[in-house]
Amino acid sequence: MAGYRIARDMETFGEHIRGWRMVLGLTAQQVAERANISRDTLRKIENGNATVTFENVAQVLRALGILEAVVNAVDPLSTDIGRLRASSLEKTRAR
Repeated sequence: MAGYRIARDMETFGEHIRGWRMVLGLTAQQVAERANISRDTLRKIENGNATVTFENVAQVLRALGILEAVVNAVDPLSTDIGRLRASSLEKTRAR
């Protein structure tokens, strides 16, 4: 069942990318050109297709101006639990 959840989350991620594009008033062609990818690749990303490269997704996020926010969102030190676990790792190394 883990595969189903991942597929669903990828679809949601793609929908959010499409949402950002629409909120910014950009056409698929404009984003594809800014990201230096084909419209077909952008369509795959917006549909949550797993065959696209990580680099292509990052290029689209950059074209939309949200790459930095996405990178920061996965920073473990941006969460309480991440900071807590990181501090316990530092204490372990200090022994």
